[in-house]
Amino acid sequence: MNKTTVIRFSWHYAEMVVAMLAGMFLLAPVSEFIFTQAGWATAYERPDVAALVMATNMTIGMSLWMRLRKHGWPEIADMALAMYIPFLLLFVPFWTGLISGHVVMTAGHILMFPAMFLAMLRRRNCYV
Repeated sequence: MNKTTVIRFSWHYAEMVVAMLAGMFLLAPVSEFIFTQAGWATAYERPDVAALVMATNMTIGMSLWMRLRKHGWPEIADMALAMYIPFLLLFVPFWTGLISGHVVMTAGHILMFPAMFLAMLRRRNCYV
C-alpha cells in the first residue's frame, strides 16, 4: 500500500471507531430506558446481556455512518460481526465461570479493535 492508501484506510478506521463510540454512548440511555420500561432491568445487569446490547448500539452507530458513506451491506455486515464476535467468544468461558463479567467487557472491547481492522483488511478495496 502506498502512503495515500494507508492514510485513507487509517482515516476510515478512525471514523469507524468514532461512529462505534457515538453509538455506544448515545444509545446507552435509550437501551437502559427500554429495558427498564419493559421490566427487564435485571437482565440488563447481566454482563452477557449488557455486552450484546452495547455491541448492538455500536453496530447501529457504525452501520448508519457506513450507509451514509455509501458502503454496501457486505462491508456493514463484516463490521457488525467485528462488534459481536469478540463478545461471543468470551461468553463460553464466562458462562462456565472461568472469567468474570468485567473480563468479558474489558477483553471484548479490546478485541473489537483488531476485529474491525481484520474486517477492513478483508475488503480493503472498499476503504481506500
